[in-house]
Amino acid sequence: SYQDTDHTYYTSKTYGLGDVAGKEHWVNVDQMEEGEWRVRGFLSNTSRQAERVNLSFGFPFYGHILKEVTVTTGGFIYTGDLIHRLLTATQYIAPLMANFDPSLSRNSSVFYIDNGTALVVQWNQIHLLNVSLGTFTFQAVLHSDGRIIFAYREIPIDISDISTENHPVKVGLSDAFVVLHELEQIPNVRRRTIYEYHKVEIIKSKISNLTSVEMIPLPTCLQFSTCGPCVTSQIGFNCSWCSRLQRCSSGFDRNRQDWVDLGCPEEVWTSVQKSPGNHSDLRESEEQLQIGLLTAIVTVMVVMATVVLLSLHIYHHPTSSLSLFFIERRPTHWPIMKFRRGSGRPSYKEVGCAGLNKDSAQDCCC
Repeated sequence: SYQDTDHTYYTSKTYGLGDVAGKEHWVNVDQMEEGEWRVRGFLSNTSRQAERVNLSFGFPFYGHILKEVTVTTGGFIYTGDLIHRLLTATQYIAPLMANFDPSLSRNSSVFYIDNGTALVVQWNQIHLLNVSLGTFTFQAVLHSDGRIIFAYREIPIDISDISTENHPVKVGLSDAFVVLHELEQIPNVRRRTIYEYHKVEIIKSKISNLTSVEMIPLPTCLQFSTCGPCVTSQIGFNCSWCSRLQRCSSGFDRNRQDWVDLGCPEEVWTSVQKSPGNHSDLRESEEQLQIGLLTAIVTVMVVMATVVLLSLHIYHHPTSSLSLFFIERRPTHWPIMKFRRGSGRPSYKEVGCAGLNKDSAQDCCC
């Protein structure tokens, strides 16, 4: 067995040939009696087909509880709700995604069994378009606790040698979210953007006959249903609590659209603001900050109003004691005022006292 690999949302472990656990992961469907399953379906003699499956249990996938999945003939399970060409490439559980065609042989089939606690999907003796490469037999098992098992019974060639020209070749998991944007140029039309926010890639060279991969889900923000545990969590994610949605999230999951539309990113209850105190202390600090900011704004407005009123007073009453007080203490670059002859009122022409005779100088305000 190989070392555990941490994928942030999952840890994976690959079991090689000879490992007891690897053999135990294979589910022998032929030995299961009809009363042991709740749902059974087949996808045979078809190419690039899919079938929607209603699960009898809630399956946790990246923290989301799924009640439906889509089984495909292409060696993967589609986990999204919206059928879209790009989403099928970004929301999947793929024990071996490739260009398989069950219609090439009467012995090929794709079937699934739901026993109430797990969904077993088996791709049985299926061919790639190049029939001479041999048949592939493998399984994907989805457990109700979120564990995912890939088990391989028959892998005739090195997976890395499978052609990707007409179909991608993937082993692992992926999840994405969709965001809709309004188009200003076209009213009532929105553009759909798909973001693949995480991917688990299993090393293809580790996959061969009688091997298996076990993926165990790690805690996510979505598991918290109240504010306290959400913002104080230490699970490797920056969890935030949105009171408008009553939901805990890192902001990157399938509910991204609601998270953005309701302004959750602007809320302050994030794990960045974690402190030993309780939420009342956080709210008190926030209120003090708002009061301080409001006080500063009012102070600035009062000072500006005082300056304006003082300027108006000096302009209309230039001979008052207050005006003379500021004139006598003005910087040297301020314009000098003198009284206009015979008016008794000042002139705002910039002049100097040099060159004035004694009588004139007595009337100068400089």
